Amino acid sequence: MRRSRVLDNINKGLPSYGVSLHLASPAIYELVSLIGFDAIWVDMEHHGLSLDRAEQLFRAARVGGTDIVARPAKGEFMRMSRMLEIGATGIMYPRCNSAEEAAEVVKWAKFPPMGERGCDSAGPDADYQLTPLTEYLKQANERTFVIIQIEEPSALERAEEIAAVPGVDMLMLGPGDFSILSGVPGQMEHPSVIDALNKVATAAKNAGKHWAATCASPEKIKEAVDQGASLTFHGNDQVFAKIGFDNLKQEIEKMSGRVLCGRRDETVRE
Repeated sequence: MRRSRVLDNINKGLPSYGVSLHLASPAIYELVSLIGFDAIWVDMEHHGLSLDRAEQLFRAARVGGTDIVARPAKGEFMRMSRMLEIGATGIMYPRCNSAEEAAEVVKWAKFPPMGERGCDSAGPDADYQLTPLTEYLKQANERTFVIIQIEEPSALERAEEIAAVPGVDMLMLGPGDFSILSGVPGQMEHPSVIDALNKVATAAKNAGKHWAATCASPEKIKEAVDQGASLTFHGNDQVFAKIGFDNLKQEIEKMSGRVLCGRRDETVRE
């Protein structure tokens, strides 16, 4: 079973850097992996990505050794184990509200004695049975990780308890949903959001665990790493494409003197 780049970096005392990909193109996954990013966040909580399609995307990311961090929806324990079987290295579990729920995540993500994950051992995570079963079970527990997301104000008060659950490797604040549920939607610099991030980081440190962060800019990546984050994510392919096309549009308009109008402009005018 292949090693986790994120966990190897942690063992070396190094932070890991990832991006989120929304477009279901194996070519983009392969490109990001070849560029050298440590992790790709695949959001299967919100996006209509099937497990069959995800398997092709995960395979493309293996060309450069990039970890796949897959996020199921809340309560999707069976789907979570299938994500691991098709090659995910990390599970990012959303909207966790208690230590009991975090323990349930570990139960489905880890083989005995750490958990009760069911075994198939015929997929890419087991090198298609090229890894002997006993080695595979041991390596799967050692080379995969569980990230628990704190996204609700009530869950923040239980962050210490959640972090203390055996088998939970990292905590991560979900700042977007947290800001919405706190009544300050999208205000990532609001004191309540910053305080929540600090509480999540402290809870992880107190439990001897790691923490991950989603960062709005490269400057925020540096801030998070300086604060002790082991894994950061910044941006996604759709946003990068939008920024690139918007910049090109502005340059063309400046050069040609012509305003390029799309449907977005017509909607705004209405």
